[in-house]
Amino acid sequence: MMWGYGQGSAWMWLWGVLLIIGIVLLVLLAVRVLGNGGRVGYASRDASGVGGPPHGRSTAHQILDERFAKGELTADEYREQLEVLGEGP
Repeated sequence: MMWGYGQGSAWMWLWGVLLIIGIVLLVLLAVRVLGNGGRVGYASRDASGVGGPPHGRSTAHQILDERFAKGELTADEYREQLEVLGEGP
């Protein structure tokens, strides 16, 4: 057998490279999906506390809650920011 000679030899390596790239992409996709617990995109927080903000509360509201808890905002500043967000008391 004469490797590297003949009509299709130039295309054979191209198909091999494309096959390897395809397998790598499939593995990366599987790792991404399975690493996210099977969820694709933005998901709400579950009982373990993993995920996005709780239902009915925006990320901005959550950040305000954290800043208020750290003492970075006074009670008046907190209420004012909630009103700006349209989530006032």
